[in-house]
Amino acid sequence: MMSWLFLGSVITILFTPGPTNTLLASSGVRVGLKTSLKLIPAETLGYLIAITAWGLMIGLVEQRLPVLPKLLQLLSASYMLYLAIKLWKTAKQDLNMQQSLISPRELLVATLFNPKGLVFASVIFPKAAWHYISVYLSHMSLFLLLLAPIALCWIMLGTYLTKNKISWLNPCNLQRTASVILMSFSIPLSYSALIRLY
Repeated sequence: MMSWLFLGSVITILFTPGPTNTLLASSGVRVGLKTSLKLIPAETLGYLIAITAWGLMIGLVEQRLPVLPKLLQLLSASYMLYLAIKLWKTAKQDLNMQQSLISPRELLVATLFNPKGLVFASVIFPKAAWHYISVYLSHMSLFLLLLAPIALCWIMLGTYLTKNKISWLNPCNLQRTASVILMSFSIPLSYSALIRLY
């Protein structure tokens, strides 16, 4: 059964600035919306592979090493907390959009190594997704349905930031909002992981 927590967590983390999202926004700035659309399938494939690989590893190893999922949850929650603090501290810095044009292959690789894949697999997706194909398919389908429009938003954000069409829609406000939301997820997850370790 799908939970609102899963839905909200996926949306929040996908909207959080990170390597993949910065590249999408940068592409929107440099080559526009239409040309940047070809990056969305690359991001989709990258997350599909990364989340599935991490999840299967967790599912296979947890029988022999039951503490591993708890440690990965703590690691993921710590990463989210670190990212929240970093986003808050760097909110007033200029967003660097002067990166070179990115190809779908480069975005795929960036997404494969994006730490968010581990966060999704170890914390956001339910443990049952790595043991029952029906649970995996339902959650992964919803994840992929959410991914494409959010990626499109990041590309469009890049075009809007260059044109300064919306005054309150700026990198500082976006980063601080994302920071607060991430913090609100990471603290309970850290607490839960620590409790389960003892």
